[in-house]
Amino acid sequence: MNFLAHLWLADRSDTSLAGSVLGDVVRGADLSAYPHEIAIGVRLHRRVDAATDRHAVMRREREAFVEGERRYAGIVLDLAADHALAQAWSDFHPQPLPDFARHCAEALADAGDWFELAGGWRPTRAGFAELLESYATDRGMERALQRTSTRLRDPQGLIDSGRRWMEASQSLRGSLPVLLADLLALMRTA
Repeated sequence: MNFLAHLWLADRSDTSLAGSVLGDVVRGADLSAYPHEIAIGVRLHRRVDAATDRHAVMRREREAFVEGERRYAGIVLDLAADHALAQAWSDFHPQPLPDFARHCAEALADAGDWFELAGGWRPTRAGFAELLESYATDRGMERALQRTSTRLRDPQGLIDSGRRWMEASQSLRGSLPVLLADLLALMRTA
């Protein structure tokens, strides 16, 4: 799961939107510097990531990647899941995606100090809303893969694996209701 799915899960479970994204930014187990609700969101983000990696849907999807590309399959599948969710957004949320994206971007921008404390970027309202909405487009997905690849030692490995993102997204679309329901149940029992 990438940003959009993590935010959807946080919204549906009434947990911290900022924490659901900060889980990718904050390092280490000591979360005492963060407000309680953000610390819970970070912990939930990590639980969701672990559960996603172990989930039968994602294990099956990883098998479609050839041996050399499996190293990056998790990243590609996280982004592909966000694309599948964005494409079928009205099936999962009553609020239109642009409105949801603006709401989330406002919450993240308001928590900007916590992102800086974690050593990350300070999200802007317009920029983050645009990022979330871009997961619905092919061009946005290509940019997301390119951006993500720049943070890796072997960016070409992700670019090569990323060629399967569209196929993975289409395959995930049918399994997305089960995957999201299982992850939401996990969040609600935490």
